[in-house]
Amino acid sequence: MHKLLEDAPGKKALYLGNEAIARGALEAGVACATTYPGTPSSEISLALFEVSKETDLYFEYSTNEKVALEVAAAAANAGIRSLCIMKHVGVNVAADVLMTLAYVGVKAGLVIMTADDPFMFSSQNEQDNRYYGKMAGLVILEPSTPQEAKEMVGMGIELSEKLGEPVILRTTTRVNHSTAAVTLGGIPTRATEGSFTKNPFQYVTIPAVSRKLHTRLLARLTEAEKLSDESPSNFIVGSGPWGIVVNGVSFNYVRDALSELGIGDRVSVFRMGFSNPAPKKRIAEFLAGREKILVCEEGEPFMEEMVKAVAQENGVVIPIKGKAAGLFSREGEFDPALVRGVAARFFGVKDLPAARIDLSDLPEIPARPPNLCAGCPHRATFYEVKAAAGGRTLINPTDIGCYTLGVLPPLSSADFLICMGSSLGTAAGFSRFTKDKTVAFIGDSTFFHSGLPGLVNAVFNNHNFTLVILDNGTTAMTGHQPHPGVDMAEMGFSGYNRISIEEAVRGLGVKTVVVTDPYKVKKSVESIREALDAPGVSVVISRQICPLYARAVKRPRRKPFAVTDKCRNHRDCVDKLGCPAMSVVNGRVSINREQCTGCAVCAQVCPENAILPVKD
Repeated sequence: MHKLLEDAPGKKALYLGNEAIARGALEAGVACATTYPGTPSSEISLALFEVSKETDLYFEYSTNEKVALEVAAAAANAGIRSLCIMKHVGVNVAADVLMTLAYVGVKAGLVIMTADDPFMFSSQNEQDNRYYGKMAGLVILEPSTPQEAKEMVGMGIELSEKLGEPVILRTTTRVNHSTAAVTLGGIPTRATEGSFTKNPFQYVTIPAVSRKLHTRLLARLTEAEKLSDESPSNFIVGSGPWGIVVNGVSFNYVRDALSELGIGDRVSVFRMGFSNPAPKKRIAEFLAGREKILVCEEGEPFMEEMVKAVAQENGVVIPIKGKAAGLFSREGEFDPALVRGVAARFFGVKDLPAARIDLSDLPEIPARPPNLCAGCPHRATFYEVKAAAGGRTLINPTDIGCYTLGVLPPLSSADFLICMGSSLGTAAGFSRFTKDKTVAFIGDSTFFHSGLPGLVNAVFNNHNFTLVILDNGTTAMTGHQPHPGVDMAEMGFSGYNRISIEEAVRGLGVKTVVVTDPYKVKKSVESIREALDAPGVSVVISRQICPLYARAVKRPRRKPFAVTDKCRNHRDCVDKLGCPAMSVVNGRVSINREQCTGCAVCAQVCPENAILPVKD
């Protein structure tokens, strides 16, 4: 039995924040969960995917976030409690659905889980998705701990049903990836069979209908404002004359800071967990009698603007600051020392940080730059594309996935990146307006997510570039989740179809399509050269399983390789591939047998044939 299925109300269990959210969905009676995986939200999806094997929970790895929200929206309007999970940039993809779904509303509860990523540990921007809730007119809940994250799923489902609207649960990386003791609730029986009552003049958003729905949404937003003022998720700690308004994980940092600075008796803290719509009455009450207010929030000045607006409406004239020089930045994530230092400066008290440990007698920690794994087929493909180009200058638009690491030398095969699927659209632009050959890279999962429309556009407009689809049989970067091209039987699932990338590409009208095995270097170079020389849009499908995924699904392991005495120290293997299993020891190339996956690409690159499989 999966650990999240333990039906033991009152018991404490150690959960990752994302596991707590998944548990909260089960305790809330969620029967439909949809997602496109993305860090820092991925473990929620993985947990529910595993749970779906043992229960009647319907779980879906959707093609992209837009589709995920559409499936969940239909389920919720058929009376099925639903959860839609994505990372912050995924909401950009789902935004077209989100804005109008707020008009249409829901029948059963629907929580949209968005995981923001301050400091961009695994993302291309630091956008603050609270503004999506404000723009759409939807409730936003923000937990500070894994326990609250669990509880807020159920709270969000109930609020969603009370208001007839989706509810946004917004987390940040530290809440998602912190581990804490969580008190379990009961797991109810899920309602898994719904029904839909036809009412076109509520559900079909033609202009005449949408005008009325917008009026209804605004009325519900007014009702939500009252609920925000009454919500136990918005609470005050302390009664001192100085004030701090805080949300999310920063609430924990503030508590530590007040304790360490010894000013807990002089500071009142307003923790805002129901952050949109603004709890204006509670904010006004909090401002009364305060001398100054510090707003502590990662990301944008969302609450700061809110608090300043309430102060102006109520004639309160006191210093209210958050994002300012010498205080908090709009960049990166916070930590306890940062919050303590800012609080000390703002309130004019002495900050006595803990003495630093003397590390002068210890060696510097070696740098560990990100790198493609040993045996990654993407490394071989990048090498083969360069070899096939034969000295031609290439422009390489790339995409979101492991292969983005091709930006680093010696591969240096990434020149432009915006978002999921952007490699195709930008390749069209580069190829149209430059003389250099354009070769775009995209992964298999990303191709299904948002590459198809760009390929349709390229074929229709007769652009001239080569697309390399790096098909490693899984959504590798976020943890080996399935996509429409995955063999689900190998993962132990039945009842799924499998979409052929090659058939899809040919079906869209691409004339030159070659399929390569990147572990066969010479043959791959020849095939890629054919695609590079073809006019119009050509496609290379470079197909070889991710070695980590191969291990997970119990594929037989290949023999590792070793460098023999034939080596003349040309170091082409190291200089052109940069495989982390290879290093230079005492002036000679060496291969770590434990890391080597036996892909044999280095052996094919070596000019002396000095790299051979180990005999034992």
